Amino acid sequence: MAGFLIYFLLIALIPIGAQMRVKSTFKKYSKVATTSGMTGREMARRILDENGLHNVKVVEGRGFLSDHYNPITKTVALSPDNYHGHSVAGAAVAAHEVGHAIQDAESYAFLRFRHALVPVANIGSNMSWVFLLIGMFTQLTGMFLLGIILMAAGVVFQLITLPVEFNASSRAMNQIVSLGLIRNEEERHARKVLNAAAMTYVAAAAVAVIELLRLVLIFTGMNGDD
Repeated sequence: MAGFLIYFLLIALIPIGAQMRVKSTFKKYSKVATTSGMTGREMARRILDENGLHNVKVVEGRGFLSDHYNPITKTVALSPDNYHGHSVAGAAVAAHEVGHAIQDAESYAFLRFRHALVPVANIGSNMSWVFLLIGMFTQLTGMFLLGIILMAAGVVFQLITLPVEFNASSRAMNQIVSLGLIRNEEERHARKVLNAAAMTYVAAAAVAVIELLRLVLIFTGMNGDD
């Protein structure tokens, strides 16, 4: 019983801790203005144009930290505060999303692989628990194994996301520093924002792997009982 309690605490606290960290870090550096005075929209546009990505649009999105890049519409969407704001946090996030646009333009391998996995991961996430529950209650190990395989597709997606996000952050820092969009102490602050954001993906991947390993152990126990 104690082991299960520790397990559930872990899978709950890891992502919550990561989310709290990114929100507190973003809030702190959203109050620090860049010396360039550029908004997130202007910064994103500048980086895109410097990389010849004139076809990529920069639009205002909705919601807090809803920033993302859409490879289908070739659009960088920035949350309102980052789109209009002049903060170091907004600059870092805007540059990160542009980093994804650059990855897309250069056909970055991990990004392509992640895009290819999206339909498989979605099916796995939605259907895995159906087979897991059927296998658990009926003791049909084949059903349970199918559920594990489907869930594994989602785990692979989470793991592939890590190099995609870290690479986008690396590209972001290279761009804003080389173009002189941030200076001196701002660089260190921007890195803190990006590192905190990256930890949310690490936390999600860690939880997914832990859950998959737990299910594999259950499957092993089911076979051992046969």
